[in-house]
Amino acid sequence: MTTPAPQFPQAVQTPQFESFRTNLTYARRMVEAGKVLEALSPRGVDTDDFYRAAWVQAIGALEHWVQEETLRQVAEEAVKASPDMPKRLREYPLPLHRMEAVQRGEVRLAEVVVERVREDVAYRALQNPDAIAKMMALATDAKVWRDAAKWVNRRFRHRTSFDEKGLRGKYVTLLRRRNQIAHEADLLDGDHTQRRPITAAEVTDTLDWIEHITLALACALHGEPSNSAVSSGIPAQAAPAPVMQPPPSGNT
Repeated sequence: MTTPAPQFPQAVQTPQFESFRTNLTYARRMVEAGKVLEALSPRGVDTDDFYRAAWVQAIGALEHWVQEETLRQVAEEAVKASPDMPKRLREYPLPLHRMEAVQRGEVRLAEVVVERVREDVAYRALQNPDAIAKMMALATDAKVWRDAAKWVNRRFRHRTSFDEKGLRGKYVTLLRRRNQIAHEADLLDGDHTQRRPITAAEVTDTLDWIEHITLALACALHGEPSNSAVSSGIPAQAAPAPVMQPPPSGNT
């Protein structure tokens, strides 16, 4: 008997999410490369830099996904009648000359909206959970971090008890270290030569968490209920265990 293919939420069936997974795979390969070089102990090569690069890559993958998936969803929402659009999208300001072009039939409203949103967010830094929530509010009225927390708990078979504040805090912790790597050369406070220690295991755990959080945000954006029958069937990119274990730290 052929085993039926696993069902996946709509949230992971988009090119944008596939791009995120590809970028996360690059980060995982950096970790593996660092482990190989660490075993060889080459002179003059700081193998920890592979781990730091992987950390930065993973956060960048999440931020890029937030922008691209939100824009994709905005394009879908913009063709709906105004009452059915998310509140923030209904109130989004558009240049008068572009609205006139819509009225003349030269361009579709959805195209103008996406064009304008893309211009506004092109250089916007998603440096904290509030910025992510504000961006995603263009595509949904849902409280994305609150709903994402429910998804994370579901994925861990309720062995965690994250609420919105706890999941935001978890992401801020990961983001803070990314910023130390990217903006402070990961140097110890008050030291201009010695850098913070980092390990392959630490980075692997971070990459797993970035995947959990992004998947949860994706499902929250798409409005898929956290008690969906398919929600526990989503494999992690790292080799998954039959029953996922709760994280070593955080809200449990």
